[in-house]
Amino acid sequence: MPRARTGSIRRVLMVLWPSFVMAGVLETLVFVVVDPGSLAWFGDVPIDLPARAVYTLGFFVFWAVIAAAGALTTLLSSGSDPSR
Repeated sequence: MPRARTGSIRRVLMVLWPSFVMAGVLETLVFVVVDPGSLAWFGDVPIDLPARAVYTLGFFVFWAVIAAAGALTTLLSSGSDPSR
C-alpha cells in the first residue's frame, strides 16, 4: 500500500476510533438521565420508535457529531505553519 494512502487511513482511524468510544460514553451519560419513551419531536410529536432504535440512532448521531469535530480539528491542525 502506498505510504500516502497509509497515512490517510491512519488519520481517519485516529478520528473515528476515539469518537466511537466517546459516543458510547456520551450515550451512556445521556440515556441514564433521559427515557427514550418520553422523547418527542419539537416537544409535542412523540417518537414512535422502540427504545433500542432510539439508543442506536442516538449513538450514531453522537458518533457523527464527535467525528466531525475531530475531523475538523485534524483538518485545521494539518495545514501549513502560519509563522513560516
